[in-house]
Amino acid sequence: MLTILEAIQLSAEYLDKKGIESPRANAELLLADILNCKRLNLYLSFDKPLSDAETVKYREYIQRRGKFEPAQYITGKTDFYGMDFIIKPNILIPRPETEFLIEAITGQYAKDTSFKILDIGCGSGIISVALAKHYSNAEITSIDINEDALDCAAKNSEKHGVNSRISFMKIDILSDADIILLNKYDLIVSNPPYVSVEEYNTLQNEIIEFEPKNAITDFKDGYTFYKRIISIAKDKLQENGCLCFEMCKGQSENIKKLLDESNFTDITIVKDLQGIDRIISGKLK
Repeated sequence: MLTILEAIQLSAEYLDKKGIESPRANAELLLADILNCKRLNLYLSFDKPLSDAETVKYREYIQRRGKFEPAQYITGKTDFYGMDFIIKPNILIPRPETEFLIEAITGQYAKDTSFKILDIGCGSGIISVALAKHYSNAEITSIDINEDALDCAAKNSEKHGVNSRISFMKIDILSDADIILLNKYDLIVSNPPYVSVEEYNTLQNEIIEFEPKNAITDFKDGYTFYKRIISIAKDKLQENGCLCFEMCKGQSENIKKLLDESNFTDITIVKDLQGIDRIISGKLK
């Protein structure tokens, strides 16, 4: 029977040969999920043998990961902003960079603020849930075109006990938002598809082969959703309301220009840990 250490070492070697980044970390994460423990606990049980059932399941997990299937889809969960979230195939996997979006908002609004928030392209619901957990007086409307994502987001809101303050709607923001979104909001937030069609083919295999393409790219120049959301925000934001976006490297100058041209002021840009312009926000006067 394989011990935990032996299983991790063999699996890490296998994943490394398959070209998987951080093979040891992936091997540990997948085994920790099977054993229902934290990765750190593996180091305290290196000599413990795996059962036959655990070994079979672990081999299945490693084989799937070796084919570039993301670990989050394999385990069915992911971590974001210190919370566990359900995640499923056909739903965008949350990235750590999006935590800067939450921090940009919590840095602007006091914790006891009562306000209405619109989350455009909510995906698995991480932004809506994180904001609802932080702001107990917030009412949040979360929209997405993906029914699987909306179902997952609803489950995540229930999991974290904030489902009574978040409403989910299926909306194609490019076509029918003006008809359905009749309310005014104090904050509109979005992590839209921002990868250009040219850049898309340069992304990791995990993204190209498994994640939903329409949650990553606009199939054009990467600015389609920014332009649309800014035009919507001009009508849907309250006076002094805030629009807050996540963006990718190289986009900040163009998005700032779009906000300037639409009379947004107090435009602020936040860099991520790599020094990349990651978050941009502006207020509608």
